[in-house]
Amino acid sequence: MIRKLRKRGDMASRLEVALNKFSSRMTSYPPGICPLIMYRSILQMSMNQSCGKCVPCRDGLVEAERMLRDILNGDATEETLVKLKELCTMISETADCAVGVVAANTVLDSLKDFADEYESHIQNRRCLENVVQTVPCMTLCPAHVDGPGYVAMIKKGDYAGAINVIRDRNPFPTACAMVCEHPCEKRCRRTIIDQPINIRGLKKYAVDQIAADQVKTPPANVKTGKSIGVVGGGPSGLTAAYFLALMGHSVEVYDEHQNLGGMLRYGIPEYRLPKARLDEDIRAILSAGDIAVHLSTKVGRDVSVEELRKKHDAVYLGLGAQLGNRMPVENVNCKNVIPAADFLQAVARGDKIDLTGKRVALIGGGNVAMDAARTAIRLHAKTVHVFTRKRDDYTALESEIESAMQEGVRFRTLLSFLHLEADKENPDHIAAIWLQPQIVGEFDEFGLVTTEHSSEYPYRFVCDYLILGVGQRCDVADFEAAGIPVNRGRILADESCMIEGMDGVFSGGDCVTGPSTAINAIAAGQVAAHNIDEYLGYHHKIVCEAEVPPAKPNKCIPTGRAEIEERDPFERRRDFKHVEEPMTPEEAERESGRCLRCDHFGCGTMEGGRCAW
Repeated sequence: MIRKLRKRGDMASRLEVALNKFSSRMTSYPPGICPLIMYRSILQMSMNQSCGKCVPCRDGLVEAERMLRDILNGDATEETLVKLKELCTMISETADCAVGVVAANTVLDSLKDFADEYESHIQNRRCLENVVQTVPCMTLCPAHVDGPGYVAMIKKGDYAGAINVIRDRNPFPTACAMVCEHPCEKRCRRTIIDQPINIRGLKKYAVDQIAADQVKTPPANVKTGKSIGVVGGGPSGLTAAYFLALMGHSVEVYDEHQNLGGMLRYGIPEYRLPKARLDEDIRAILSAGDIAVHLSTKVGRDVSVEELRKKHDAVYLGLGAQLGNRMPVENVNCKNVIPAADFLQAVARGDKIDLTGKRVALIGGGNVAMDAARTAIRLHAKTVHVFTRKRDDYTALESEIESAMQEGVRFRTLLSFLHLEADKENPDHIAAIWLQPQIVGEFDEFGLVTTEHSSEYPYRFVCDYLILGVGQRCDVADFEAAGIPVNRGRILADESCMIEGMDGVFSGGDCVTGPSTAINAIAAGQVAAHNIDEYLGYHHKIVCEAEVPPAKPNKCIPTGRAEIEERDPFERRRDFKHVEEPMTPEEAERESGRCLRCDHFGCGTMEGGRCAW
């Protein structure tokens, strides 16, 4: 029998190409879609994958899909749910292979996770009231910025208009253009065709064409005579100040640092966010209305919480989380051990730590850890090693991890921290860290892999400097002493940023949620501003003077995504200059032309409260 190599262009190869095109459909489901529709589509794919050899999978999945269809059509009863659960349990326990087992378990999970949605379809024959397809980029942006709107303005060439559309919800267009994690791109419907729109890249192109402080802010409302104290001059506090000032209120910002910006200034390195560009946003914010600033003023030291409450009609606490965490282990307070947040702030203040020839170890895999690792490289460290217990611990943006690798940062995974070894000759320094090799295990309820100790011996890593990228916390001691409710280092405020039992005191951002992103802090400041306005008895509207161009149909031709290029890694690792190259006009025009204008087409025209399948 003659054996042959696989032929190029055979059926398997063509199927692979087709499946690659189809795979993006699963990630492009719009937010707000009925979960039962999604689970039904997963079930239908599983039916198509069945080989047909075992009855539970071959016939059982078909029957389960029929029951789901009846539920969606409003033709089901409570008995249908009982039968669906019994059927899927049987399939899970008796199917021969993973196709039937996983499909059945997926439906069983949906019965538990979305019980309210099932109940609504059976009792009311419709989705829950809040289930409606929405424009993905606007919904997934925590501040709900009109992405299609400002992309259309960029396509038109109206960059000032684009900045005004952004500032309608987010007064930090420049900072977010540089450092935002762009959740708006996560479910972009352009993925159905090729790749998500580079929304952050287009935002950066707009602010590169015209500085934010050169674009006039909307006119402020007539003065209300009301005064609001804002504690914290970071993204959350300044966002609240901006919108409150536009509403006509008088705002006083209290910040303990010498300059405004919070962690945007003191936590994000210069090579990612040049501080001169951050100042463009801040100058525009301060020009919006009656905003006074008190720098080098720490609440609890220079002014009390009670004094603020007496002086102002309302108070907003947007403190941020600027204190780096240390692990509760011996020798953690040695001089050559420093939390990543403290390390970055020291460098931002100009305390350029000399790491020349030093072997640096870093524990943690978040964005702050990546910033610290890349900063250590720029401070001439001999080597920088990043250690994590599991791959899921790398929560930093993939692009940040890739850039760190390009610049020479080394990564080691499946190593859990054990203890710190003190230097015998210099006891106030550590000489090494001890790490235990791990092996991967089952996934937990959140879909994250678990680990357990390997049989290998512990690993001793000699280092001259250790950076702890294990989170940050908020300095809330003075506020807790003043009666502000605090739990585990976080101020207790609800989704409206109100603090229960503290009339007129609001709070949001990292001091409430724990360390998060700049855009989440901005969203909290925006929500707080509107709720403070309502608390004071008003209902002001901020008018966006930019007029978004009308939507035109897109030909949906597959087109490559324009990426933001970075400077050569061997050059950029030597300095703190901005790493990103500007997008060209041709790239910006083509990239903005890829937008499908979902605000007018598709999910942008949906009606609420019904299944659209």
